[in-house]
Amino acid sequence: MNNTRKELLRTVKFVLFSISAGVIQVLSFTLMEELLQLSHWLSYLVSLILSVLWNFTLNRKFTFCSANNVPVAMMQVAVFYLVFTPLSTWWTAILTAPEVGWNEYLVLALTMIVNFVTEYLYDRFVVFGKSIDTAKKQPRE
Repeated sequence: MNNTRKELLRTVKFVLFSISAGVIQVLSFTLMEELLQLSHWLSYLVSLILSVLWNFTLNRKFTFCSANNVPVAMMQVAVFYLVFTPLSTWWTAILTAPEVGWNEYLVLALTMIVNFVTEYLYDRFVVFGKSIDTAKKQPRE
């Protein structure tokens, strides 16, 4: 398979897994927001963590087919989220505050788009950049 086609397939996989992570994030956010009545920023933070764990696991194995050290890769993703999480939690709190009054689901959607684009670039070129396609495929029995 040529490189352009491989990258296109890799991008499609990332999009599909990100959509599944987004579903997890929205469902868990809605549960905490509507049923548990947690604050917007706390609902966002917990739902983000759940979606990141899901997305990392699937993308490492199936999108980037990486055999790199899982704890090291997870630490690199943690570094990304050490920057992204406080920033996005902060802007979520500000934008959904009564003084500004943005809808919490609009803020969540916009934040998820920013997260999707920046995380793909970071994963593709930093976390898995040198270990893409290094995992050996297991023969089918």
